Amino acid sequence: MSKRNKELEDAVAALRPEMIAALQRLIRKPSVEASPLPGKPFGADVDACFTEALTLCHELGFETTDLDRYIGWCEIGSGDEMVAVLGHLDVVPEGEGWHHPPYGAEIVGSKLFGRGAIDDKGPVVASLFALKAIRDLGIPLDRRVRLLFGLNEETNDRDVFYYREHGGELPVLGFTPDGEYPLINGEKGILNEWYGISLRQDGKLQIKSVRGGVAGNVVPAHAEAELTGPACISLPEAEGITVTRTEDGWKVEAEGVSAHGSHPEQGKNAIGLLVLYLNRLPLTGSTRRVVSFLAEKFGLDPYGARLLGKRLEDDLSGPMSCNLGLIEGDSGSIRVKLNYRYPVTKTVEDCQPAVKTAFENAGWKLEQSVHKEKLYYPETAPLVKALLETYRTATADHAPPKCIGGGTYAKVLPNTVAFGPLFEGDPVTEHQPDEFIDLDRLVQNAQIIAQAMVKLANLPLE
Repeated sequence: MSKRNKELEDAVAALRPEMIAALQRLIRKPSVEASPLPGKPFGADVDACFTEALTLCHELGFETTDLDRYIGWCEIGSGDEMVAVLGHLDVVPEGEGWHHPPYGAEIVGSKLFGRGAIDDKGPVVASLFALKAIRDLGIPLDRRVRLLFGLNEETNDRDVFYYREHGGELPVLGFTPDGEYPLINGEKGILNEWYGISLRQDGKLQIKSVRGGVAGNVVPAHAEAELTGPACISLPEAEGITVTRTEDGWKVEAEGVSAHGSHPEQGKNAIGLLVLYLNRLPLTGSTRRVVSFLAEKFGLDPYGARLLGKRLEDDLSGPMSCNLGLIEGDSGSIRVKLNYRYPVTKTVEDCQPAVKTAFENAGWKLEQSVHKEKLYYPETAPLVKALLETYRTATADHAPPKCIGGGTYAKVLPNTVAFGPLFEGDPVTEHQPDEFIDLDRLVQNAQIIAQAMVKLANLPLE
């Protein structure tokens, strides 16, 4: 390790107490997107967390830029070109099953618990203090390094689209600390789609309401339906299903296992469990057709093979994933939100038309579709080579880069890939109860990010 690299590593390590305190402050600001308010496009909670992040910057001596409360940044260095490090402050809903307060920022042993700890407030704080260490040491930079605070990554990336549409400077090189090490050079394409259908119920057993899930990109751990019907109807028992008698019928609850929507095979979809159970009941008419469609085309299949009629996959990134993330409805209609991700060598045309046709043939209508294009950079790309060298120097780990199902900001900004924060073998707790970051990993990330910032800022490009 060079003398400068060692000095930078030591400078970052010395900032550990400040880093931890800063992360606790951000986690204690819940930042789930809500309805927009004047001057607060992603709701009051996200805006309050954004304010806290900008306050941290000012306390550390950074000037900041706030682009209409959609996104903000601080930067160091000078020059005509810019390196971007792009993290996000918004989080998915906390969900259920926590043993630690989701916004308490509790420290137990070496772990700091809270929604956003690893996705992505921890990496944002690591990046901020990496920037501080570089500035304080006076390390020469040929390019500016800009740390951007995103606010809408978990839903539609409207923050970065707004940045681009309103003249935000584009990086010549960049990364988002919102993936895995050693580096993510490929990301599956992602579609988030809402489908809806009307119900005309006339049978003895009817659906009064149905709901489940917390977000499209989270495997639902709980789903439930309220049914009405005469007492003479008997509902069967089933694994993972609880049936409770009500005044006019039954409440049916399904318990699954939560996981990130990019890896639905790692969870157990409660909505899938629920519709499989409902499909066993004596429903009739359009209700029967709706429930049968969801049970037969989804069920517990995490790959969308039933929906497409085949398994869509490649050698680089594996099979398409498919998560039935949300369901909501009443006696007159049902809506579902689908999150599916296609392999990096495929295109949207290989899946979306077939999905849409399957729904429409069953009487459903597409209400909304948001597409994030796939991403792939070869290992020979200068950005990939430089970041891999940084990681390998820091860890002596020569593992190859990865293709993933998760989607990051790298899809929205050019010349950008996902780099960290998870190491091979680390527990994956993002989007799950008791999300945490190991505090040693927090510091290690800040050290690697600092080296990467310097590397990219001084990397010669042809």
